[in-house]
Amino acid sequence: MDEPNNAPLTGCFVCRKHRGEIQIPGGSIYEDDLVYAGHGAIPEGQLSMYLGYLFVEPKRHTPGLADLTDDEAQALGLLVAHLSRALKMGEHAEHIYSLVLGDHVPHLHIHLVPRYPGTPREFWGLRVTDWPDAPTGGAQEIAAFCERLRVRLRGK
Repeated sequence: MDEPNNAPLTGCFVCRKHRGEIQIPGGSIYEDDLVYAGHGAIPEGQLSMYLGYLFVEPKRHTPGLADLTDDEAQALGLLVAHLSRALKMGEHAEHIYSLVLGDHVPHLHIHLVPRYPGTPREFWGLRVTDWPDAPTGGAQEIAAFCERLRVRLRGK
Protein backbone atom coordinates (compact mmCIF):
# COMPACT_ATOMS: atom_id res chain seq x y z
CA MET A 1 0.00 0.00 0.00
CA ASP A 2 1.37 3.40 -0.95
CA GLU A 3 1.80 6.04 1.72
CA PRO A 4 -0.01 9.37 1.14
CA ASN A 5 2.03 12.05 -0.64
CA ASN A 6 2.32 14.10 2.53
CA ALA A 7 3.31 11.22 4.86
CA PRO A 8 7.01 10.82 5.63
CA LEU A 9 8.16 7.80 3.67
CA THR A 10 10.29 5.32 5.56
CA GLY A 11 12.70 4.96 2.62
CA CYS A 12 12.70 8.59 1.45
CA PHE A 13 16.27 9.96 1.65
CA VAL A 14 15.07 13.49 2.48
CA CYS A 15 12.60 12.33 5.16
CA ARG A 16 15.31 10.14 6.69
CA LYS A 17 17.66 13.15 6.75
CA HIS A 18 15.02 15.27 8.50
CA ARG A 19 14.50 12.52 11.10
CA GLY A 20 18.25 12.51 11.81
CA GLU A 21 18.84 9.04 10.36
CA ILE A 22 21.30 10.39 7.78
CA GLN A 23 24.03 12.84 8.77
CA ILE A 24 25.06 15.53 6.29
CA PRO A 25 28.41 17.37 6.58
CA GLY A 26 27.85 20.75 8.17
CA GLY A 27 24.43 19.78 9.53
CA SER A 28 21.40 21.98 9.11
CA ILE A 29 22.12 25.50 7.92
CA TYR A 30 18.53 26.51 8.68
CA GLU A 31 15.55 24.55 9.93
CA ASP A 32 12.12 25.31 11.29
CA ASP A 33 8.76 23.50 11.34
CA LEU A 34 8.26 23.97 7.59
CA VAL A 35 11.63 23.99 5.84
CA TYR A 36 15.19 22.71 6.00
CA ALA A 37 18.41 23.82 4.27
CA GLY A 38 21.73 22.04 4.25
CA HIS A 39 24.81 21.38 2.18
CA GLY A 40 24.95 18.47 -0.21
CA ALA A 41 26.57 15.25 0.95
CA ILE A 42 29.96 14.15 -0.31
CA PRO A 43 29.31 11.57 -3.05
CA GLU A 44 30.16 8.01 -2.09
CA GLY A 45 33.71 7.16 -3.01
CA GLN A 46 34.85 10.79 -3.09
CA LEU A 47 36.69 12.84 -0.47
CA SER A 48 35.22 16.24 -1.31
CA MET A 49 32.45 18.06 -3.13
CA TYR A 50 31.66 21.45 -4.65
CA LEU A 51 31.48 23.99 -1.82
CA GLY A 52 28.15 25.75 -1.54
CA TYR A 53 25.95 23.14 -3.25
CA LEU A 54 22.87 23.52 -1.08
CA PHE A 55 19.46 21.87 -0.83
CA VAL A 56 16.31 23.60 0.40
CA GLU A 57 13.42 21.27 1.24
CA PRO A 58 9.99 21.28 2.83
CA LYS A 59 9.94 19.25 6.05
CA ARG A 60 6.68 17.59 5.06
CA HIS A 61 7.03 14.83 2.48
CA THR A 62 5.92 16.67 -0.64
CA PRO A 63 6.68 15.41 -4.15
CA GLY A 64 6.65 18.71 -6.05
CA LEU A 65 6.08 22.45 -6.10
CA ALA A 66 2.38 22.07 -6.91
CA ASP A 67 1.90 20.07 -3.69
CA LEU A 68 3.14 22.80 -1.33
CA THR A 69 0.82 24.67 0.99
CA ASP A 70 0.96 28.44 0.69
CA ASP A 71 2.87 28.63 3.98
CA GLU A 72 5.44 26.09 2.76
CA ALA A 73 5.82 27.87 -0.57
CA GLN A 74 6.37 31.20 1.17
CA ALA A 75 8.88 29.72 3.62
CA LEU A 76 10.79 27.95 0.83
CA GLY A 77 10.87 31.07 -1.34
CA LEU A 78 12.14 33.27 1.47
CA LEU A 79 14.78 30.74 2.48
CA VAL A 80 15.99 30.39 -1.12
CA ALA A 81 16.27 34.19 -1.37
CA HIS A 82 18.07 34.54 1.99
CA LEU A 83 20.52 31.75 1.20
CA SER A 84 21.17 33.20 -2.26
CA ARG A 85 22.01 36.56 -0.69
CA ALA A 86 24.26 34.87 1.87
CA LEU A 87 26.11 33.05 -0.92
CA LYS A 88 26.58 36.27 -2.88
CA MET A 89 27.52 38.51 0.03
CA GLY A 90 29.43 36.11 2.25
CA GLU A 91 30.95 33.69 -0.25
CA HIS A 92 31.25 36.15 -3.17
CA ALA A 93 29.25 34.01 -5.62
CA GLU A 94 28.63 35.79 -8.93
CA HIS A 95 25.41 33.95 -9.69
CA ILE A 96 23.15 31.42 -7.97
CA TYR A 97 21.60 28.61 -9.97
CA SER A 98 18.36 27.18 -8.61
CA LEU A 99 16.70 24.12 -9.99
CA VAL A 100 14.17 21.45 -9.22
CA LEU A 101 14.48 18.12 -10.98
CA GLY A 102 12.64 15.54 -8.86
CA ASP A 103 13.42 12.53 -11.02
CA HIS A 104 15.31 10.40 -8.50
CA VAL A 105 14.12 11.50 -5.05
CA PRO A 106 10.33 11.86 -4.70
CA HIS A 107 10.60 14.62 -2.06
CA LEU A 108 10.80 18.20 -3.31
CA HIS A 109 14.30 19.60 -2.98
CA ILE A 110 15.55 22.82 -4.52
CA HIS A 111 19.18 22.80 -5.61
CA LEU A 112 21.01 26.09 -4.96
CA VAL A 113 24.39 26.14 -6.67
CA PRO A 114 26.68 29.18 -6.60
CA ARG A 115 28.90 30.14 -9.51
CA TYR A 116 32.13 31.65 -8.27
CA PRO A 117 34.33 34.33 -9.88
CA GLY A 118 36.71 32.95 -12.45
CA THR A 119 34.47 30.08 -13.54
CA PRO A 120 35.09 29.68 -17.28
CA ARG A 121 31.98 30.21 -19.39
CA GLU A 122 32.05 26.63 -20.67
CA PHE A 123 31.37 25.51 -17.08
CA TRP A 124 28.41 27.83 -16.46
CA GLY A 125 25.02 26.30 -15.81
CA LEU A 126 24.66 22.60 -15.14
CA ARG A 127 28.41 22.05 -15.65
CA VAL A 128 29.55 24.46 -12.92
CA THR A 129 30.53 21.61 -10.58
CA ASP A 130 32.62 19.98 -13.35
CA TRP A 131 35.13 22.86 -13.44
CA PRO A 132 38.48 21.32 -12.41
CA ASP A 133 39.45 24.45 -10.41
CA ALA A 134 36.08 24.78 -8.66
CA PRO A 135 36.23 25.26 -4.89
CA THR A 136 35.75 21.90 -3.20
CA GLY A 137 36.08 20.66 0.32
CA GLY A 138 35.78 17.72 2.63
CA ALA A 139 33.67 17.43 5.76
CA GLN A 140 35.67 20.05 7.72
CA GLU A 141 35.54 22.64 4.93
CA ILE A 142 31.82 21.99 4.41
CA ALA A 143 31.19 22.40 8.16
CA ALA A 144 33.06 25.73 8.19
CA PHE A 145 31.19 26.86 5.06
CA CYS A 146 27.83 26.00 6.68
CA GLU A 147 28.75 27.85 9.86
CA ARG A 148 29.57 30.99 7.85
CA LEU A 149 26.13 30.77 6.18
CA ARG A 150 24.38 30.26 9.54
CA VAL A 151 26.09 33.38 10.89
CA ARG A 152 25.21 35.35 7.74
CA LEU A 153 21.54 34.23 7.93
CA ARG A 154 21.28 35.30 11.57
CA GLY A 155 22.56 38.75 10.61
CA LYS A 156 20.38 39.15 7.49
